[in-house]
Amino acid sequence: MKCYEIIEQLEAHSPTSYAEEWDNIGLLAGRRDKEVKTIYIALDATDEVIADAVRLGADLLLTHHPLIFKKLGSVTTDDFIGKRIVELLRNDMSYFAMHTNFDVMGMADAAADELALQDRQVLNVTFEDDISKEGCGRVGRLRKRMSVADLAEFVKRRFQVPNVRVYGDLGDIVETAAVMPGSGGGYIRDALRAGADVMITGDIDHHEGIDAVAQGMAIIDAGHYGIEKLFISYMEEFFKRELPALTVYKAEIKEPFVVV
Repeated sequence: MKCYEIIEQLEAHSPTSYAEEWDNIGLLAGRRDKEVKTIYIALDATDEVIADAVRLGADLLLTHHPLIFKKLGSVTTDDFIGKRIVELLRNDMSYFAMHTNFDVMGMADAAADELALQDRQVLNVTFEDDISKEGCGRVGRLRKRMSVADLAEFVKRRFQVPNVRVYGDLGDIVETAAVMPGSGGGYIRDALRAGADVMITGDIDHHEGIDAVAQGMAIIDAGHYGIEKLFISYMEEFFKRELPALTVYKAEIKEPFVVV
């Protein structure tokens, strides 16, 4: 199957029109007309990921976060990004990224599904027409009222993370929850306006956390990687369902840091 044929399927699922203007998505390296039999899925195009994809003979590397984000003046082995691009091209591996377009059409509902949110709505609307509203994050009702402590344990199980950071009283009872995969600090106001009792997200800093609590909302920080790693299993299932002839490999699920 040609790379461009796979791209058509991916962009039909998560259209490029939903991506933020500042984002860099799509085919970022390699040949659009390459014959693809094997795909490797990861959250980030790290050195380890690329080495593993090369070892397994992948034809296409698919990640959520773009390796090429800011403008590059050159592509050489003098810096780590250039080295990775050179390694991809040297091994004739095409590279495709689905970032904020997947956040809107994929990630948001997948995260809400993990939490079984009911009567869900878009948290931050980035697209609206006469038919629908789309955007990042979701807000809805939990299946039952529960304490922040119980919800924190539920989040750990559902997203399979070793720990979470909680801002707020563990004994408070919550019912309406917002979920924003990735870095959620910039969306706290959206969650407050939506009447959320608690927000599940990642990358919350000290001031964002305590300020949210001061305004009546608890925060459960499950980590940027902790929630967004669902991209890997989501896309694995997508290929099994839509393009079953392809061989799919995926990166090992491994937190990018350790707590000592």
